[in-house]
Amino acid sequence: MAKAGRNYVKENAWEDTPAQVKRREARNRVVAKYKKKHHLKHMPKGKELDHQGSHRTGSLDKVPVKLVSRHANRIRQPSRH
Repeated sequence: MAKAGRNYVKENAWEDTPAQVKRREARNRVVAKYKKKHHLKHMPKGKELDHQGSHRTGSLDKVPVKLVSRHANRIRQPSRH
């Protein structure tokens, strides 16, 4: 049995929900704050901020962050089935 394809319409609708827009804005604020604190113009190539201990819902305020490789950050995420 073939695996069902992605539903891009549903994904885009989810990304535009007010809760997800708010979380994306919070992530962007954290990245901007990190870059300013460390005097960076851009994030280092292949690196991302890991919001340690954060869940998919709720506030990202006061969640500690750590600079990790993109690969390390993505593999520790829960699966999205």
